[in-house]
Amino acid sequence: MIVLSASVAGAVTPGPAAKIARVTGATPAGEALPNPNHTDQSDALLGTDLGILWDGGDGEIRVVFGDTYGKGWGGNGAGPSEADWRSNVLALSRDADPATGLAFSRMIHDTPGHAKELLRAQRNEKEWTIIPTAGVSVGARQFLHYMAVRHWGAPGYWDTNEGGMAYSDDGGATWTRPSTPLWPNTPAGDSKFQQAAFAKIGETVYLLGTPNGRHGDAYLARVPGSAMLDGAAYQYWDGSVWRTGDEAAARPVVRGPIAELSVAYNSYFHRWLMVTLDENRHALVLRDAPALIGPWTDGKILASAQDFPALYGGYIDPIHNAGPDLYFTMSQWTPYNVFWMHASLKR
Repeated sequence: MIVLSASVAGAVTPGPAAKIARVTGATPAGEALPNPNHTDQSDALLGTDLGILWDGGDGEIRVVFGDTYGKGWGGNGAGPSEADWRSNVLALSRDADPATGLAFSRMIHDTPGHAKELLRAQRNEKEWTIIPTAGVSVGARQFLHYMAVRHWGAPGYWDTNEGGMAYSDDGGATWTRPSTPLWPNTPAGDSKFQQAAFAKIGETVYLLGTPNGRHGDAYLARVPGSAMLDGAAYQYWDGSVWRTGDEAAARPVVRGPIAELSVAYNSYFHRWLMVTLDENRHALVLRDAPALIGPWTDGKILASAQDFPALYGGYIDPIHNAGPDLYFTMSQWTPYNVFWMHASLKR
C-alpha cells in the first residue's frame, strides 16, 4: 500500500549502476551494448536526450524525449538546428523484461519512418523550444508537463517562460496545449514548477517541481486527477498544511541542487524513490522517503560522471518497482543519446 506519511526507518542504498543497453541512436563502432530500437534507421532519430518514462495505463510505457535530431546531426551534443530538429518525440513500449533493455513497440510518426514532434515551439527569441519534463496517465488521458525554454545559458542554467501542461486523448498521437494550468516564470526566474515529476496516490496526482536550471530545490503540489487542467485546484505543501492556489506558499521538500527529477514508489522497500542530477557532484543521486512530503534522505551516488561522462536525466522505470532492482534511463551529452541502466538496491 502506498502511504502519505510513515516513519523514516528503512532507507535504501544503491549499488553501482551499469549500462544494460542503448535506447536511442546508432551503434557506434566498437560498442557491444544491445540496441533493440535502432532509432537511426526506423525513426530518423540520431541524437536525443531525457527518455522520461510513465505508465500509460493501457499496458504500454510512454517514453518521451527532448530536443531530437536526424539527418545532418553533428554526432556530439545537441544540434545543429537545421538537422531535422524536433523539440520532443514519443515512443511506446510493451517490453516486459527490463533486464535486457527497453525495446519500443513503436514511435509516434508524422510520416513513415520519421518520429513526430509533439509540441511545436515558436523557435524564436520569445520561445526557443518546448522540453517535456514529466508524464502521467489519468484514465484514458495522457498528460505531459513541459517547460517552455526561452534561452539556453551556461551549462546548468537556462531561462523559461513557463511550466505548463499538455494532454492527449488518443494515446499520444496528438497533443493539446491548453492555457491552464500554467506556472508563469517570475522576472527573477524562481517559479517553483518550471520542471516537474508526477506521482499518483489513488485518485490524486502529485507534482514535484523545481525552478528552471539545475540548482533549485524541490517543491510539492497535488490535485485531484479529475481536475488536472484546473489551475485553481492545485494545492501546495507549505511544510505543514496544503494551501490551495498558492504556489508562493510552497516550501522545499528536498534541498537542491536538483535537476531532471524522477520519482516512483517501490513496493518491495515500501519507500518512495527519487533520482535526480546533482550538478555539484557531477552524479545522478538516489534519495528515498516514506512519503512524498519526506523526510527524504541525502542523495547517495547512483551513477557518476567519472564512469559515465556528461551524464544527466535519470528517469525511473515506472512499472518494475516490486523488487530490489532499479531500472532507469540515463542521458549523456556526448554522444547525446539515451541508455538503459540498472542498479541493485539494499537496506
